[in-house]
Amino acid sequence: MSYKIGLVGKPSVGKSTFFNAATMNDVPEGAYPFTTIDPSVGEAYVRVDCAAPEFDESCTPDTGYCQQGTRYVPTKLVDVAGLVPGAHEGRGLGNQFLTDLNEADVLVHVVDFSGTTDIEGENTEGHDPREDIDFLENELDQWYVGILDKGIEKFQNRYQGQDELAIEVELAEQMSAFGINKDEVKKLILRLDLGFEPEEWDAQDREDLAREIRKYTKPMVIAANKMDTPAAQANWEEITTDPDYEHLTFVAASAHAEKALKNAAEQDIVDYHAGDEDFDIVADVSEEQEQGLEQIREFVTEYGGTGVQQAIETALFDELGVIAVFPGGAEAMGDEQGRVMRDCFLLPEGSTTSDFAYHLHSDIGDGLLHGLNCRTKRQIGGDTELDHREVVELVTTS
Repeated sequence: MSYKIGLVGKPSVGKSTFFNAATMNDVPEGAYPFTTIDPSVGEAYVRVDCAAPEFDESCTPDTGYCQQGTRYVPTKLVDVAGLVPGAHEGRGLGNQFLTDLNEADVLVHVVDFSGTTDIEGENTEGHDPREDIDFLENELDQWYVGILDKGIEKFQNRYQGQDELAIEVELAEQMSAFGINKDEVKKLILRLDLGFEPEEWDAQDREDLAREIRKYTKPMVIAANKMDTPAAQANWEEITTDPDYEHLTFVAASAHAEKALKNAAEQDIVDYHAGDEDFDIVADVSEEQEQGLEQIREFVTEYGGTGVQQAIETALFDELGVIAVFPGGAEAMGDEQGRVMRDCFLLPEGSTTSDFAYHLHSDIGDGLLHGLNCRTKRQIGGDTELDHREVVELVTTS
């Protein structure tokens, strides 16, 4: 499958800069609302330790690239426009915003931690970033509440004493666009101890359930942007220790620093690769350029990178639990064109050998006999769960 990371945030927080820094695409940037009018889709990458060196090989990727033993595997980054208060009621680009957002598997919420943009995206000072975090969660919760209420209404209209009709079935059907099934809905209802009689749920119960479903189906990472400023660093210390936000994952970020380093790398001024915790200046630069780069160095060494790459990887690997799997076997280690370990696939957590086979092609899945762990040379069954960075040869009749 091709995972989509939804990049969200109010206007003027540096979301387009973050998108451009991650994908190096030319999306307009500017400190004014609705710079991004349509959702932009770009190719970003997540890093995986390449398996080829373990087999004394050098890989030749068909997609992405490999740099000094690190495989950069492509994923989709969607820059979603239209987040303003009232989006769930259609304000601004609200309806389109929610439609585009729903196609994302996981969200990265870019928040201006410097507090220099207000809730509408206008210039200000001293704004509390918690308001931005709260309003996005509230917008999403209210969106989910509206859909949940429709499911409850349908259930009540259809129920009419039919004991076999379960509320989790109706809600799963109503909310199927979010990728949730009846068993998962049932688990969340049990977690909240609501009972299975929706007529007994009050408004708070419905909101709590909608929030749980939203958190389950739209996991979120907060990219604390503009963290190369003193105000943002002060806010970071306060917010990341606030117990009200323990349910969220925060990544310190400077989209500006990431883009500056990538631009400098393209001009052979620095030796830098996405996600690096430091860089080398490899060309003669002016005193002003050197001062600017050294300021960036202070930030990336303090926070372990610019945060752009880290936020993307946290979203996929930590929040979604995605695993990377390499196809193995004789062909993978060198085909007729001399290509080695051409592919690296991103699969859902818990994927089995059979899931991997079907991911490649339905015929391969239908004809699967068993798999082979290429490291241990041991046979593995179709129902064996695969580990991250597994190298698997598929033995199939197809």
